[in-house]
Amino acid sequence: MEKEFLKEINKQAEQAVRLLLEQAHLSEGDILVVGCSSSEVVGERIGTSSSLETAEAVFEGIYQVVLENKLYLAAQCCEHLNRVLIIEKELAKRERLSIVNVVPQPKAGGSFGTTAYKRLFNPAAVEHISAQAGMDIGDTLIGMHLMDVAVPVRIPVREIGHGHLVCARTRGKFIGGERAAYNINML
Repeated sequence: MEKEFLKEINKQAEQAVRLLLEQAHLSEGDILVVGCSSSEVVGERIGTSSSLETAEAVFEGIYQVVLENKLYLAAQCCEHLNRVLIIEKELAKRERLSIVNVVPQPKAGGSFGTTAYKRLFNPAAVEHISAQAGMDIGDTLIGMHLMDVAVPVRIPVREIGHGHLVCARTRGKFIGGERAAYNINML
């Protein structure tokens, strides 16, 4: 992989997560779910050209910002592992999530999930999570791992490499009907 391309996607990933966090208003300990197809980032069809180098560059750009903001990263694996998530074991315990036994590999879990498993302090795999915000790089379909209600976040970064980027945050549900009053700080 060309060094300039890796630097560029690292920069794009960092910029994208910073822009998302500006609008998502997350709190310490909140969860950011990220799905990333390294194949899409390099311009190929999802699931066809897994690249550890690419995943590592994207992961590094995102993870440093996650740590700075005292958040948790949930790295979504590919469909071969039913989109299992790689998270810190401490988060699994905090959220009372069942840990499953799997170690992602580039062709079974994806390069991004594999990278997260290698880079997190004490990684664990779980099947479900309810994250407060998310980044979908390369149309990996992270929606199932976001809390109700997901709200699109529009940022100027539309792609990481060649992978389409969609960002989201969540908000509380509006309940109570037309006579209800709502807290504008929760919008």
